[in-house]
Amino acid sequence: QVQLVESGGGSVQAGGSLRLACAASGYIYGSTCLGWFRQAPGKQREGVAILYPGSGRATYVDSVKGRFTISQDNAKTPVYLQMNSLKPEDTAMYFCAAGLSYGGCPTSTFSDWGQGTQVTVSS
Repeated sequence: QVQLVESGGGSVQAGGSLRLACAASGYIYGSTCLGWFRQAPGKQREGVAILYPGSGRATYVDSVKGRFTISQDNAKTPVYLQMNSLKPEDTAMYFCAAGLSYGGCPTSTFSDWGQGTQVTVSS
């Protein structure tokens, strides 16, 4: 099991930037999917950015493409979510998650979750 701790959330005006970090304790296998999810009040949780193991390929929900970037230098460094050109609709609790890949990185594969960090974007 991997323990995940998020940091970097806060309040920012629209158009601003934030960088979220997710520190993991425990062993991150080479086949681990890593991702950032978010949940706004009254809405379902959605996957924001997924980092696929091995290839380093990343996918994003359409609403953040071109604005957000998920990255990790290596298995021992935090997973980051760089968020630029933030919009009020990005306001949510952001969660880091990890899970072993058995082929792809569907939401169901994410078994370990952090406690979340709040991002608030004002207009």
